[in-house]
Amino acid sequence: MGLQDSILPADDPSAIHLVVLTGMSGGGKTIALRALEDLEFYCVDNLPSALLSELVDAATRDNHRRRIAVGVDVRNRDEDFQHMPKVLSTLAATVHVHLIFLDCNDAVLIKRYSETRRRHPLAMRNLSLADAIAEERRLLRPLMAIAERVIDSSDLNVHQLRRLIATGYAQTTSGLTLMFQSFAFRRGLPLDSDFVFDARCLPNPHWEPTLRPLSGKDGPVRDFLDQQPMVGEYLADTTRWLDAWLPRFEADDRSYVTLSIGCTGGRHRSVYLVEKLAAHYRPSRESVLTFHRELE
Repeated sequence: MGLQDSILPADDPSAIHLVVLTGMSGGGKTIALRALEDLEFYCVDNLPSALLSELVDAATRDNHRRRIAVGVDVRNRDEDFQHMPKVLSTLAATVHVHLIFLDCNDAVLIKRYSETRRRHPLAMRNLSLADAIAEERRLLRPLMAIAERVIDSSDLNVHQLRRLIATGYAQTTSGLTLMFQSFAFRRGLPLDSDFVFDARCLPNPHWEPTLRPLSGKDGPVRDFLDQQPMVGEYLADTTRWLDAWLPRFEADDRSYVTLSIGCTGGRHRSVYLVEKLAAHYRPSRESVLTFHRELE
């Protein structure tokens, strides 16, 4: 598969996919890399181009890993960007290479840096933020020109970008990809939901002073909810429903389903249920993702 080919599932289940994420600093590369990590890609950030071939060889030895994602940005040396097209071209002869460029307009980048108070990677060159962004565009232009896909994140929030990446590259896995996400009703429904479940009827750990600062990932909260019969009924009913209907979505060629579970604050009950459901389905499904909106 060449660098310009579309993102399609490989006919050969042993095919190797290499996703190279690059683009503007502040454009969402870290978010995209985490989304791929949720898809069980082996992820490495800020890898020099000279080491790409060695990484692929090491990761795929004995067919150990078939999906690899690498982040490349301006923290690398300038010459890395000159060598990258040749390195990717060589790798494309043996693996499926996907070069993704995350772009963002300058005004939004400046706003994001202002809000986070982070320093641009090129700030050490004594450049203003606007000049650093312009220099970064110049350095990355050769990679943008050969990118399989350019994603403009200017108008995307964190959740939209994660879903965009996950839905695009879930296709490199087999079967239906499940996304379980938790949220707080008081902050509104996740717009990317296929199904929404309401957990506000369940006993709330928030009212236990020792549990309030914790989340549904923490042992004391899990123990508390494990002991509630109503929570067990809720999980059993939800699992039965999914077991009955997920095969029908797969038969309809659906590749991605997002199931959102909400509670009042999005920290305890919904997080617990998402983790429980994900743990239940991971042994039988290749791609099961979790996302906790209020914990991110």
